Amino acid sequence: MADRIIIFDTTLRDGEQAPGYSMNLEEKLRFARQLELLGVDVIEAGFAIASPGDFASVEAIASAIQGCTIASLSRALEKDINCAWDAVKKAAKPRVHTFIATSDLHLQYKLKMTRERAFEQAVAMVRHARNLCPEVEFSAEDASRTDIDYLCRVVEAVIKAGAQIVNIPDTVGYTTPVEFGATISALMNRVPNIDQALIAVHCHNDLGLAVANSLAGLQAGARQVECTVGGIGERAGNAAVEELVMAIRTRRDNYDYTYNLHTEELYKTSRLLSSITGVPIAPNKAIVGANAFAHESGIHQHGMMANAKTYEIMTPESIGLKTTTMVLGKHSGQHAFTKRMEDLGYKLTPEMAEKLFTDFKNVADKKKEITDRDLIALMESGTHAAPQIYELDNFVVNSGNNMTATACVTLRRDGKKMQAVEMATGPVYACFKAVERIIKHYYVLEEYQLRAVTEHRDALGEVLVKISDNNGVYRGRGVSTDVIEASMHSLLAAVNRMIEVSEKSAGSAGGDAGLAGRKAKEWIPLSEEALSRDMKASGTVKDDVTKELIHGI
Repeated sequence: MADRIIIFDTTLRDGEQAPGYSMNLEEKLRFARQLELLGVDVIEAGFAIASPGDFASVEAIASAIQGCTIASLSRALEKDINCAWDAVKKAAKPRVHTFIATSDLHLQYKLKMTRERAFEQAVAMVRHARNLCPEVEFSAEDASRTDIDYLCRVVEAVIKAGAQIVNIPDTVGYTTPVEFGATISALMNRVPNIDQALIAVHCHNDLGLAVANSLAGLQAGARQVECTVGGIGERAGNAAVEELVMAIRTRRDNYDYTYNLHTEELYKTSRLLSSITGVPIAPNKAIVGANAFAHESGIHQHGMMANAKTYEIMTPESIGLKTTTMVLGKHSGQHAFTKRMEDLGYKLTPEMAEKLFTDFKNVADKKKEITDRDLIALMESGTHAAPQIYELDNFVVNSGNNMTATACVTLRRDGKKMQAVEMATGPVYACFKAVERIIKHYYVLEEYQLRAVTEHRDALGEVLVKISDNNGVYRGRGVSTDVIEASMHSLLAAVNRMIEVSEKSAGSAGGDAGLAGRKAKEWIPLSEEALSRDMKASGTVKDDVTKELIHGI
């Protein structure tokens, strides 16, 4: 009988540590629920002691998710372990995951600790964690560069102290499949009580070998694999869950294992991560990239028409991607639209279907043909929408290469229209200044991304913005065939989230609801120089990019 593999997902912990992938509590909960649908066995929800926000996220996920084990990472310190346990103790299946470095390099330069001292601390802290939590995982950080005799000794001792799972990480992505397989084999053969614990592997991708090393670890006897959606994580990232599981599914001749994961949810899960974080999926990304099941070469197309197996080693349906294309346009009815959305894997409520169909009709009036990617973009921009505090009524832009751009923007709030006119060196910048003047709330534009959702001249433009004020960071998303309109929808989505938080904060504090710490009479419109300075200070753009971003659009 094939052995079962435990899928341990650390997207919300190791993955979120990657620059650009941070999420707030609501976003983490949404993603954790999708991971539950995906069928992962363990969700590492965060590093509870890292911050109050991390603790709150881990605790919320532990309370909300019933179908997965919920783990929190902790250093091998009593205060860390106590905090991790407090965060996960409400989970249906809690786990405390504690670690300490074991390589001489880390012991000497990072921990400034002897092997013997690290050994004693590992054992003591595993025992402490086991007294609190029914399930404990121990990780030997930098195990792939640890002396094998010492590693065997540590593994034996922590199992004896109560660790049911022992993780062997390739923390810096240094090892190779042959070496890593040999390390796992040595542990399986030399540790007397190895049968009393589950051996796990956690591989980083610094040399592009994370998935290969993980598979080698499984072949050598490991039965838990730690990975992330899209392979995100520190530096070059972790083993990608979609690549690892589809390698097992596709090559049963080499990897005779079973798993609980529902591969048909992989594409949707990857898209959700991209939607939440604003980081696009690379077109050539294995399994879930836009080109993974695309064929342009005439020879390839001919082979595909004869037999899809000539150029596809797995089916698009196996990851939740549909191959049939139903052409939708302005003459299509709501039934056909709803059916296509259901074929793409979305279950729409009547209210949601009506709203999205209206958005679809607006796009269909401007495009000859609506593709699946257009529909997915509409779905992602239309669901989990921001509160409708300010709504776009209309805008008029006057711009040219030998003139200063002018924007007249009209917004609605509570049925009342408010209008402002601003001038700037680009139409988008002028619109953004006009919005700021209307809402009278200072904000910093942290990021602005514009990309085409589909091909051709009438493609939908998708705009992602990130703004910040004294209370936090807020993301917005907008799609339209008009990039200025998409920019406005994206900004207003972020602005409305900002205003909602600000007004709640001011209401509880008794302060001014709309100005994030400033009084209305003190509000000063953000100048072009100040906005450029703020963007530069955020670390997201350089001078030349700032000029292109703000002045050119």
